[in-house]
Amino acid sequence: MVKHETYDPIEAIDNSRPNKTGRVLQFLSVGCSEKVKSELSLVSPELTESFDSSSGGFLFSLQNPFTALVATLTGPEAMARLSGSSGSRLLYTLRATASSSAASSPLHVPRSALALLLLDGHCRRFSSGNVARTKEVNEPWWKESMGRLRNIGISAHIDSGKTTLTERVLFYTGRIHEIHEVRGRDGVGAKMDSMDLEREKGITIQSAATYCTWNGYQINIIDTPGHVDFTIEVERALRVLDGAILVLCSVGGVQSQSITVDRQMRRYEVPRVAFINKLDRMGADPWKVLNQARSKLRHNSAAVQVPIGLEEEFQGLVDLVKMKAYYFRGSNGEKVVSEEIPANMEDFVAEKRRELIEVVSEIDDKLAEAFLSDEPISSIDLEEAIRRTTVAQKFIPVFMGSAFKNKGVQPLLDGVLNYLPCPTEVSNYALDQNNKEEKVTLSGTPDGPLVALAFKLEEGRFGQLTYLRIYEGIIRKGDFIINVNTGKKLKVPRLVRMHSNEMEDIQEAHAGQIVAVFGVDCASGDTFTDGSVRYTMTSMNVPEPVMSLAVSPVSKDSGGQFSKALNRFQKEDPTFRVGLDPESGQTIISGMGELHLDIYVERIRREYKVDATVGKPRVNFRETVTQRADFDYLHKKQTGGQGQYGRVCGYIEPLPAGSANKFEFENMIVGQVIPSGFIPAIEKGFKEAANAGSLIGHPVENIRVCLTDGASHAVDSSELAFKLAAIYAFRQCYSAARPVILEPIMLVELKVPTEFQGTVAGDINKRKGVIVGNDQDGDDSVITAHVPLNNMFGYSTSLRSMTQGKGEFTMEYKEHLPVPQDVQMQLVNSHKASKGTE
Repeated sequence: MVKHETYDPIEAIDNSRPNKTGRVLQFLSVGCSEKVKSELSLVSPELTESFDSSSGGFLFSLQNPFTALVATLTGPEAMARLSGSSGSRLLYTLRATASSSAASSPLHVPRSALALLLLDGHCRRFSSGNVARTKEVNEPWWKESMGRLRNIGISAHIDSGKTTLTERVLFYTGRIHEIHEVRGRDGVGAKMDSMDLEREKGITIQSAATYCTWNGYQINIIDTPGHVDFTIEVERALRVLDGAILVLCSVGGVQSQSITVDRQMRRYEVPRVAFINKLDRMGADPWKVLNQARSKLRHNSAAVQVPIGLEEEFQGLVDLVKMKAYYFRGSNGEKVVSEEIPANMEDFVAEKRRELIEVVSEIDDKLAEAFLSDEPISSIDLEEAIRRTTVAQKFIPVFMGSAFKNKGVQPLLDGVLNYLPCPTEVSNYALDQNNKEEKVTLSGTPDGPLVALAFKLEEGRFGQLTYLRIYEGIIRKGDFIINVNTGKKLKVPRLVRMHSNEMEDIQEAHAGQIVAVFGVDCASGDTFTDGSVRYTMTSMNVPEPVMSLAVSPVSKDSGGQFSKALNRFQKEDPTFRVGLDPESGQTIISGMGELHLDIYVERIRREYKVDATVGKPRVNFRETVTQRADFDYLHKKQTGGQGQYGRVCGYIEPLPAGSANKFEFENMIVGQVIPSGFIPAIEKGFKEAANAGSLIGHPVENIRVCLTDGASHAVDSSELAFKLAAIYAFRQCYSAARPVILEPIMLVELKVPTEFQGTVAGDINKRKGVIVGNDQDGDDSVITAHVPLNNMFGYSTSLRSMTQGKGEFTMEYKEHLPVPQDVQMQLVNSHKASKGTE
């Protein structure tokens, strides 16, 4: 008797989804793949074979132009699935043994022979047992696969170990077969840092997407940068994710960028788990970091793990939910060994488990009931309570480990599956453009109409690569989709799944997945549908640039490549702006900081082979008015033929503090002294005039223009005349409104050894900074200050020299504030001098 592996075909078909692209017949064979392949190849040369990881079998596909073809094989257990455009399905199971005879079964055929059953579309009846079991097929095909999908991002402060953690996740899930470090000696660099610049500098510049499988679940991961200069990468990744891992350094604790990232997670209502990394480092203190997360980030959090030893003695972890100790053996920590909790830790573990239960029961009624009635709380009850509260964003479970030393990554992956939501558990909203942008809740299932958001663009080798998050419906290769923002109808020429900079072609993708398409022209933030609805997804928050540089190509011949590079980077990165200085004619690039702009200048040189000269960094000053000023200007010009005539009267005044708009125009004219057709031209003139104030030529903000009166001429008045009248009127009254210059103020956080605290604080005061906080963190002082950006150029060099290279700082834009009077005079004089020399 020949025994074969058993495999339930009904269960297999429940977990699969029908192929709607055409009549394709598929066999899942467990056991005799070579035999099956040789026999099927006799029937059809168009035979494809793929490994089915869930069953450990091989999936063979036959494309048949006729009605359908079922090949019945003796030997292995075979499952035939037929799905045609009519939607009919055939479930067919054969179990054959060497002792079976042809007479004993009407379905038996001699070994090594094929029985060809031509079906003409009629449903064939099978045994009553199989018919009964097919009732389960009525459940939506996507339910199982959506429940086994997680979309997560990994975000943190600089050098907290995000990319190292992602590298370990990919290794343990089998996506990569060897580990490379971020700044490794082999020079290969981490998988997710695919750009040469990222590998050289040891930092992440672009967010990179990948996917992997863990315990039968598919996880889509986006690894994001930690530098504040690349904050838009974090912003748009969190916009499309269902969950996140906030990585904290066990030595550095909660740092400035950790706070920024956490704020972004709150903005997009992303449920998250925290991972305290680097427990192997000197000075590691996870309990200090946990308390900082509670105080600085206002996290309602508790540890779900306890480390066994710290620093050099860090050996493993105790799971407080399952009450087991885990050790990580093997050259790369791939073997997770479960043991009993060490006897010397039992009291400490019991105390921490009680603390976990107390924190969760405060926000979960079901667990609170069991806790208050002193019932023993099982690991399943606790796990379910943690999941409920995490998905509801009321609780953040804290995991621990050391990604670099390969400890604690596998339990973190289990935590992602257990505690973070699947796409159907997260509420996503769209705005219905056909119904006054009314909020519509998306079902998040593949059954609805297609709704997808383009959240990131990249210039690939084959044209523009657009990253899409599918919120509803199904997208297929060759489908026509509509860009709701532009109204254009586009065809999907190629659909891929990303693995860092590698691609895997796929035929279709459904709701909840993150994919990329080629050859689709769009902008970041555009929404795509199948045409049946006109929904747009809410846009993401884009911070304003804070620094500008003048750039120009060294060689005039490379001007074409230079402008091509700038256009591409501007399309990819919403925080990177390109403008032209109207006075000097120079190209001005603006961004989030020195590093941000340096990286782009370097990328122009490497990717487009264009050497660029860079001018001195220029701060984005602004101008505003501080009091009301009236204007009454008549623009009158008489030449041969039709002249120009336009008179405008009114006043300008500052907008109240905290206004959402930076410029407001109000028409207060009663009657028709100025025909209504000329009012838009007047508004346009004032807006144009506000683009360059008369103090230093920077844009004027926080201003309201009110038009109260005017005059027009029946023949000579025109749009141009009124536009010019508005421009001259603004210039006439601007100086009377006591204008001031606003400069960007940065929130600077410094961490320096205590012995250098006095020197650094003195230097901050010298740079006209205001120290707003000074905390002690072990042997270090953490100084928080507000410093004008204009005084922060080259600060990294001077900080290193003051602190013998031990100090570090981060800064991010806070607000624009008026400059002191002496600085204003200096800026005005230097502006006049530069205009005089031109």
